Amino acid sequence: MTDRTASRRLGAGILQLAVALLVATYALPYIYLLMTSLKPAADVLQIPPRFLPETLSVDNYRAIFANPSVPLAFFNSLVVAVLSTGLALLLAVPAAYGASFFRTRLSAWFLLFALVTRMVPSVSLGVPLFILLKNIGLLDTISGLVLAHTTLSLPLAVWLMAAFFESIPRELEEAARMDGCTRFAAFWHIILPPASGGIAITALFSFIASWNEFLYALLLSAQHAKTAPIIIAQYKGAFGLDWGPMSALAILYSLPVILVTLVLQKKIIGGLTFGAVKG
Repeated sequence: MTDRTASRRLGAGILQLAVALLVATYALPYIYLLMTSLKPAADVLQIPPRFLPETLSVDNYRAIFANPSVPLAFFNSLVVAVLSTGLALLLAVPAAYGASFFRTRLSAWFLLFALVTRMVPSVSLGVPLFILLKNIGLLDTISGLVLAHTTLSLPLAVWLMAAFFESIPRELEEAARMDGCTRFAAFWHIILPPASGGIAITALFSFIASWNEFLYALLLSAQHAKTAPIIIAQYKGAFGLDWGPMSALAILYSLPVILVTLVLQKKIIGGLTFGAVKG
């Protein structure tokens, strides 16, 4: 074995160890959450805590399914996340296309404005949104939360899509126009297909932003539009938090994001490598 081969194997081993540590850092808390959701109530607060349950129990899952507020909260979260993601994409894709393909000083200011808007803390916008939605009669409604969550994800969607449109050669659109395509036909048939990976990534980030959002849901919903994060936070017993049902609900709440990621994984990988391949 030459020194060069040994050095390569050592480097590959160190890289694999680093990847394993990184995966463990993310996976262990989630596995512990799953184990907690499967522990009997008496074992959840055991001192010292045990990582694995002595006996598996689904009582925590039975408890949350017995709560009539849980299905409605999950339905509200899903509807708000899907609609706000769709609305953000509907507005962000043409806006980012215009800012990238029609470069003017106004488009540069528009992107800067979107970036500054994204940097404003949500807590600063909570009270103005509360007053606005109250005045137009959308407080504690799905429509009101969809609008609020769209304001949260739209600036990020514009920036992500602008970055992907920047990676598409302008010559593609110019060739389509020379062949007789209208500008809309060139955008729809020539520009959008290579940007589909970017659209998938933008949709995923927008969906996650809405799915995980807590502050707006707390401020803007009371009874009818309450989402699942609010229900999770309300699992309190007489002597503290009900860790078992709360863990079970958190596990169920994480599943849609995992499923969406698995469904879009090919598009996401294609989108992440699109710029690298081009370069």
